[in-house]
Amino acid sequence: MHVLVVEDSALVASGIKAGLCLQGFGVDVVGSAAQADAALKSSHFDVCVLDLGLPDEDGLQLLERWRRQGVELPVLVLTARDAVEQRIAGLQTGADDYLVKPFDLHELAARLHALLRRAAGRSVDWITLGDVRIDLAAGRAQRAGMGVDLSRREWALLRALLQSPGRILSLEQLCDSLYGYSQDVESNAVNVHVHHLRRKLGADLVETVRGVGFRLGRAARAGA
Repeated sequence: MHVLVVEDSALVASGIKAGLCLQGFGVDVVGSAAQADAALKSSHFDVCVLDLGLPDEDGLQLLERWRRQGVELPVLVLTARDAVEQRIAGLQTGADDYLVKPFDLHELAARLHALLRRAAGRSVDWITLGDVRIDLAAGRAQRAGMGVDLSRREWALLRALLQSPGRILSLEQLCDSLYGYSQDVESNAVNVHVHHLRRKLGADLVETVRGVGFRLGRAARAGA
């Protein structure tokens, strides 16, 4: 699950990134509207946490522009603007959720999970795929009733596939979800994680679309 955090306070941004990474999210941080635009053009994100007090453009103006441009990325506004009128304005502009500072990191994570559930058309965090049961919010997986340990990268890969059950995700998109768009990784890194995920949760969980990328396997897509 790849999160874009748009926050100009380095202290707040580092706290959000550290807290969300501990809960299994992949996080990239930018500090301005221009940097946010560049990040969206160069990488795949599942959700955005957007501060409104940006140095080069008001966050609501940025969000309004994104929606006019057809950007459908779920956006959670995170701001100190706590008046009811400001919350209404944020939601009417196109925000999917609105959280006021100061905030609890566990609540932020729960709200992000809820946004991603809705975006994927699910009403609960747990998913059953054949004999595999996955609880995305709690970070637990079972196969045939037995617990399965997944690494942080394997969870990130699984979340990315489950978030887009009908889509083919390229190697570049999956690298962004696993490592962040600004990091260089070995060319076979994603393939290694796909191999481990298939070994632990079943060979048909991930389908290879040769020359294009990967997607959730056909049987898994039917159950997602």
